Amino acid sequence: MPAIFVNYRTGDEEFTATLVERELSRVFGDGEVFRASKSISPGSKFPREVVNAVRRCSVLLAVIGPRWLVAQSPNGGRALEDPGDWIRREILEAFESGAIVIPVLVGRSARLVREELPPELEELADCQYRRLNHRNAEYDLTHLIDDLVRIVPELGPTASYEGRQRPSRKGERQREDKESGRPEKVVNHRQRGGIGNVRGDFTGTFVSEPKGPVHTGSGHLYQVGEQHLAPQLSGDGMQVGYVGDNHGTVNQNREQGGARPSDGER
Repeated sequence: MPAIFVNYRTGDEEFTATLVERELSRVFGDGEVFRASKSISPGSKFPREVVNAVRRCSVLLAVIGPRWLVAQSPNGGRALEDPGDWIRREILEAFESGAIVIPVLVGRSARLVREELPPELEELADCQYRRLNHRNAEYDLTHLIDDLVRIVPELGPTASYEGRQRPSRKGERQREDKESGRPEKVVNHRQRGGIGNVRGDFTGTFVSEPKGPVHTGSGHLYQVGEQHLAPQLSGDGMQVGYVGDNHGTVNQNREQGGARPSDGER
């Protein structure tokens, strides 16, 4: 029997429930994920199949959208108050059998509170939820898959991650470190000039639009009148002299009338 049961209400994010079921089936195998409209064969007894699947599952995912709480039953009352409502019945069966129930809040659906639920379902508000946002669907589904592997360890050996890459949220990128094989975060900084990307453990010097001389060697930094120790670059009235491999002295300043050093003083 399937380890994961997908609970959802028709008219409230059933397409999201289908997305969740298909992705989990792709990773864990079709037989490990139950969704009524897919998993019950024509001619099978619907109530028996559903109840058996819930009672034998390890995790029930309750997909909850913005209309989940207010949906109406055929008799005109709130569906969650109707003892014959299958969404209600499936969740209660999961609690009764000891399955782990995870509310999956879709988009901006509000977190459940006990006061808004029928007394029989108040426990659902205490269950730690996960959120699935369509803009970050791949990221959110990946973390849901990680959760399921932790909760049901036997799913791990059968999981197939072929062709799947762990995504990151908007504004972040993850790259594989060539030496350690660990994911490495790349942080993008907005600035004019300076350094665009900083990767890995950064312990050096970060420079953005320096206004004066920059020296990263082990020597000293001075500002003097006119420098003739190395080739010169000038701009905006400034003269900059660079010395060898930057392990010596870097001097920079405006000329203050000092005498030019002789060849013997260089």
